[in-house]
Amino acid sequence: MPKKRCSWSEGHPLMREYHDTEWGVPVHDDRLLFEYLLLDGAQAGLSWLTVLKKRENYRAAFDNFDPVKVARYTESDVKRLLADAGIIRNRLKINSAITNAASFLEVVKEYGSFDAFIWPLAGSRPEGFVIRTEGDIPAKTEESDSMSKALKLRGFKFVGSTICYAFMQAAGMVNDHQRNCFRHSEV
Repeated sequence: MPKKRCSWSEGHPLMREYHDTEWGVPVHDDRLLFEYLLLDGAQAGLSWLTVLKKRENYRAAFDNFDPVKVARYTESDVKRLLADAGIIRNRLKINSAITNAASFLEVVKEYGSFDAFIWPLAGSRPEGFVIRTEGDIPAKTEESDSMSKALKLRGFKFVGSTICYAFMQAAGMVNDHQRNCFRHSEV
């Protein structure tokens, strides 16, 4: 009998693999949190599948999402990235990645880790909402509104409430797997 999955994950092997192995799994590794934050910002206005198809290129182009290296990028790096067809070539998104790396490092300096700063902002509802269909998943919540404000106050860009909620879902801060999905009880 085939496994039941969240309906959004069906239709493309990359979406299915991402759903089955990553989405909703609690993440406390700063490098991976930085990766998710940058990829969710890159997604703004696009489909997640577009980003997943370019993910390996992003890892190569952005030094495996090393925030120390990304924070040091210069205008020549921006030009290099704008010429890289393997990523989303949007100057605002590329510049925001550099800005976010610097802001990320400031948070780490203050809190000891990004994890220690960001997880409390997610609130105390790891179970998420009762998700029966894809339409039940909210685009944003009070917690994502608060996270967005806190990040913006620290200089982060491309961290609106909807992006923050997608980040929360990816990093397992909420469990928005549909109730009949085999991953719901696993994460």
